[in-house]
Amino acid sequence: MDLKFLSIYIIILASLLILGNSGSVNFSSYGDSTNVSKQEVTAKVLQFVTNSKEGSGHIVTIPTDDLIFKILPKYDENGRVISISLAKDTRFDYLYRQVGFTEKSQTTAFVYPIFTQAAYSKNSFYEYYTKKCDSRCLTVNIPNDFKGTYSSSIVGSFVLSALNYAYITDVDIDKNPDILKQYKRVIILHSEYVTKKEFDAITNHPGVVFLYPNALYAEVKTDYDKNTITLIKGHAYPDANITNGFGWSQDNSRYEYNVECSDWNFYKKKNYSMLNCYPEYMLIHDPQLLKTLNSKDPTALLEDVSNWLRYNKDPKMIDIMLDDFDVTGENIPSWVSNPAIWLINGEITRDDFNNLIDYLYQNKIIQ
Repeated sequence: MDLKFLSIYIIILASLLILGNSGSVNFSSYGDSTNVSKQEVTAKVLQFVTNSKEGSGHIVTIPTDDLIFKILPKYDENGRVISISLAKDTRFDYLYRQVGFTEKSQTTAFVYPIFTQAAYSKNSFYEYYTKKCDSRCLTVNIPNDFKGTYSSSIVGSFVLSALNYAYITDVDIDKNPDILKQYKRVIILHSEYVTKKEFDAITNHPGVVFLYPNALYAEVKTDYDKNTITLIKGHAYPDANITNGFGWSQDNSRYEYNVECSDWNFYKKKNYSMLNCYPEYMLIHDPQLLKTLNSKDPTALLEDVSNWLRYNKDPKMIDIMLDDFDVTGENIPSWVSNPAIWLINGEITRDDFNNLIDYLYQNKIIQ
């Protein structure tokens, strides 16, 4: 994230979430509507201050009538939300059955980014970046209690936990990379800082959904004897020319500042599904986003390809299909219909078709 905006990050404080021996977070209290049943949100809108690329805080405004969870906010002197508690609302039990799991999922888990929480804590990496601290701030403690923030996607964690998604943390994966093999699908939140072992485990998993952009951006190493992480590479460190510390070609950090998420779309990169915005607050009021996340294939790639085959001169269908591959253009050569049919029939893989579209885009054949 851009360093100039650290001061405007909204801190979404939770009750203490105790870190167990395995490093897993206990989010169970946030799925119990009795925690907030005696309190009501009285404001007509909730306003959140979020990160902005332009240099000032961006305000995300959500009408309270649109909320699909019980939200208890705390406000600053300007009437903007500085912290929330989240729980299920019995009025939407029918929806929760559609977008979540009736019991803790055995097949789908999200990763809580505890290393990223550490990186944004006081006297840590961002004080070094802004030259308020020397290199001592590049080694920070791994939190033992979870006080998540906008930067560690705490609201997304609340939502997915309330919907009975399973969860693990960076610590779990770093200590045992094979833990990801227990799950068919792994959802990555704003895991900006990860270890090399974690990076390898995530990128090699066949069913990863990157729900937040700017994940897997910088490399850290762990010292569990001292309970610390240390920045190794990335975010213009140790060289100002370094951006992604892993040189990861699928990095989608350019979407980090799309915080309204009004034009959200899942697209396919290699075998990953990626979202084109930062959905922290969209997740509490957009049922369709949650339905799509919980669908078999969030990118709906085959459906979009099929629709393009039927209406291959329709600019809207061209835009929709190319969006699935994170490219833009106004014309797709007619001969692409043959590989598209092969894709739908299972004769070629999605990676094969993705490579074809990428080649056409890079060589300016799609314009």
